[in-house]
Amino acid sequence: MNAKRILTTLVLFVLVALPAMATAGFLDAILDPNSKEAKILSGAQSVLSSSQQMDYKSERAIGERLAVEGLRRYGMPTTNQQMQHYVNLVGIAVAMNSPRPDIPYRFVVVDSPVQNAFACPGGIIFVTSALMHTIQNEAQLAGILAHEVGHVALRHALKSIQRAQFFSGVGQITAATMKGDKGAQFESMIADMQNVLFDKGLDQNMEYEADASAMETAYRTGYNPAGLMEVLVELKRIEASSPDKKGSWFSTHPPLASRIAKNQTQMKKYPDAAKLAVLADRFKAKAR
Repeated sequence: MNAKRILTTLVLFVLVALPAMATAGFLDAILDPNSKEAKILSGAQSVLSSSQQMDYKSERAIGERLAVEGLRRYGMPTTNQQMQHYVNLVGIAVAMNSPRPDIPYRFVVVDSPVQNAFACPGGIIFVTSALMHTIQNEAQLAGILAHEVGHVALRHALKSIQRAQFFSGVGQITAATMKGDKGAQFESMIADMQNVLFDKGLDQNMEYEADASAMETAYRTGYNPAGLMEVLVELKRIEASSPDKKGSWFSTHPPLASRIAKNQTQMKKYPDAAKLAVLADRFKAKAR
């Protein structure tokens, strides 16, 4: 318990101490037309070679390619730098307590009226501005971010495509340009992953697994793990009056009622949850 409180206090300290450069990276580089990221955006780089197991560099390269599509579909990052900084700090705090804390994560709020959040392989995670307005406190934000971190940690997007056997024997993306059948196959794989992430959604059991991981991760970080469930309850209320569900949480995730029920059951593991951090005032000060 004390360790959780100490970690949450450290997050508050970092909000003041961490330099702004900590949130720089891939998404800033797309503004440079000569950068690798900009070339990915234009489709100039798409390369593949064989290996037994995919390495992190290759996973991240695929994630960056998918992140570009996320920007195209949902909109560019919000210009509210305080919000971006804050979301990254909360995200990094939960990622440190996730099943995969040893990779760099990047969290981005994009301007979009659609209620959604999604994770690209390698640790690039998006949250829409509409979902940020639905969230009411830091524990809820931590729950949502921990859910997406769970997808990355458990490699859910990659496993979805592996089931289609494309990644059988594939391990590394190199600097060599693919041509012919391999290049076409890679582009087809990217299109399939786009469909999974942005249209169809991941396997239902993967979503349940990410929820369970999120609640455990939030709890270990010192947040009330009920935060995720509270957001799902509010989304269920919004869903009833939502005219267009395409590309939203409602179309890319399992039925909310079943997820809420599973989360309620898992809450029994955390009898001291009500004593943990919620931080509504800090969220309002930093994310509005």
